[in-house]
This record gives sequence, structure tokens and C-alpha cells, in this order.
Amino acid sequence: MVAGMDISGRFLARRLSPGSWLLTRTQPPQLEIFLQGVELEATSLAGCEQLKLEWQASGVVLRLCSATQNIAVSARGATVHEPRPRLYEGLPLADFDAATQRFWRRIFRVVRIPGGRYLLRMLARGAESSG
Repeated sequence: MVAGMDISGRFLARRLSPGSWLLTRTQPPQLEIFLQGVELEATSLAGCEQLKLEWQASGVVLRLCSATQNIAVSARGATVHEPRPRLYEGLPLADFDAATQRFWRRIFRVVRIPGGRYLLRMLARGAESSG
């Protein structure tokens, strides 16, 4: 079974370590591709307008397509990262009202003073025994 992905746009290549590269799309929507176990030259991406990834049992085949050339490069692995700026927007996360925010600001202020943690611990023990 071969799974694939076609990505259009211009890319910048940055070598992370020997055999590892980070490809970043230069125009929106932002996209990053981490490549492992690949011999790639940054000049290979010059003029690249279409990038095709094919995941296979033996690894990944990366095809760099431009108006003048098509290059196929083998890699051990590839991870595509699409940042989502509003990822948590739809989740039902806790929302603190003004009083709750004020309470937690005070707690963190007390923790920062010398001996504040011990004071909070004593207060919490007292609240447990009375409740």
C-alpha cells in the first residue's frame, strides 16, 4: 500500500543534522516537513514548485518537481506538520472568570515570596481538617 501527498509551493531547506532536513513552505498556509535518513542538497529545491511524498513499506520517496526537472529522493521517514493556530478553539476548555483569575494570581504571588509555599501548605492543611 502506498500513501501519498502532493504539496505545491516554494520551499526552504534547512539541514538539522546529517541526514535530517526541515523543509518549510514559504507561503501560506504554513507547512513543515521533517525528513530523516535522506541525502538532499538544498540546491535541489531551487525552483521546486511541487513536492510529492509517497510513503512505502521501505521508507518515503520524495519527488521534487519543477518546470525544468523532476528529482526523486529516498528517505527513511517523513513527517508533515501543519500548524493550526486555532487548534484549541473548538474544545470545551475551562474558562476562568475575573474572581477566579484574581484568586490564582494571588496564590502564585504568595508562592514567590520566601516561605510562601509553606504558608500555603499550612493553610491547605487547616482547610482540610475543618472541612
